[in-house]
Amino acid sequence: MSEAHAPDADTYYVPHGSPWPIYGSVTLFTLMAGAIATLNSWLPVWSLVPGFVMLASLFIFWFGTVIRESEQGYYNHAVDRSFRLGMMWFIFSEIMFFAAFFGALFYARSLVMPWLSGEGTKFFTNLLLWHDYRGGWPTNGPAALGPGAGGKFETVSPIGLPAINTALLLSSSVTVTIAHHALITGHRARLATFLALTFILGFTFVGLQAVEYHEAYTELGLQLGTGIYGSTFFMLTGFHGLHVTVGAIILTVIWFRVMKGQLTPQRHFAFQAAAWYWHFVDIVWLGLFIFVYWL
Repeated sequence: MSEAHAPDADTYYVPHGSPWPIYGSVTLFTLMAGAIATLNSWLPVWSLVPGFVMLASLFIFWFGTVIRESEQGYYNHAVDRSFRLGMMWFIFSEIMFFAAFFGALFYARSLVMPWLSGEGTKFFTNLLLWHDYRGGWPTNGPAALGPGAGGKFETVSPIGLPAINTALLLSSSVTVTIAHHALITGHRARLATFLALTFILGFTFVGLQAVEYHEAYTELGLQLGTGIYGSTFFMLTGFHGLHVTVGAIILTVIWFRVMKGQLTPQRHFAFQAAAWYWHFVDIVWLGLFIFVYWL
């Protein structure tokens, strides 16, 4: 946000009629329809393109509207407070989103596998449902394998690209914190430098994850349909990679706003929201690195 705000601090700015909420709903429907068609092999992967194009245009035009309103002084401290609460609830919803996938991994690995393998008092479960099943992680069950499998798949080692990506994200948390401190203290050059380093590290992470996916598919025999291990691996790391991509784009937009001198030490919630989101994706990655790669 800029230094300017609504003259009357007791009023709350009510925006005019906007097409972006309904457009956002249509965008999400289009994106999910493309994802369903792709995952079920009904349509090629290009069916995702319209949804992503609509999502990009939604971000550009809706965020542009909010930025213009902020720069024109429509927002006061009451609106600022509502933005903070909205961002907090949004991050909480994202925590629940990833908690569902981590819960699915825990349920499959710690509960379902012992039941199916007949451990303890679950002998009849094994006998009736899957009598030749022998529990062991990772498991793929009767599932599809990638072209490099050779009849079996391999797990992704935490050493190598995952470890490098962990170092990249941890470093990006440091750089965004330095950038935030530079903004508060008025060091604009340092702010621009470390903010740029942050989103560069983020995009580098995404690029290395794409390389990792290619190796997993072509060399390790892994794909989304490779049973519980393949599905949980790609769903968790894939959604996280999407969040890193969105976060890096947001930080890039903030960098352009910084270069235009729009954020000040007193009024910069846009930067704070982006930093909160970035720290969130970093913490999620640490959980992924431990529970998906190491354990």
